[in-house]
Amino acid sequence: MTDQTILTSDEAWEDGVLGTDEKFVRVADAELEAAIDSAAGTQMISVRMQQSMIDDLKAIAAMNGNMGYQTLMKQALQRFIDCEKRQLWNEFVREKVKQQEFATSGASQQKPPASKRKPAQRKAA
Repeated sequence: MTDQTILTSDEAWEDGVLGTDEKFVRVADAELEAAIDSAAGTQMISVRMQQSMIDDLKAIAAMNGNMGYQTLMKQALQRFIDCEKRQLWNEFVREKVKQQEFATSGASQQKPPASKRKPAQRKAA
């Protein structure tokens, strides 16, 4: 028996034990790429950006643990989407709560709209 440990797949990929031998490299055909995208739930897109933005993203990505700038872009977009969805949901809930409070408080207890109120009478000086 040996004292060698078998690296987990993640460790082996990160350390370069797996995936670096050129004899296993080939260009994926369109069908395989489509299957991979489908399994991952991803879709290729094309976006034009100013070079300065790309340079900034690359610099920020490098400062954040040497991740790729496209990965950083996906993370930034996901944070934006999550924030927007949360804001929209909160606005929806706030509106529903207002409607429910109005309905349960009873319309008779509410002041009539300004258009239906009698004008206030002024006292003579």
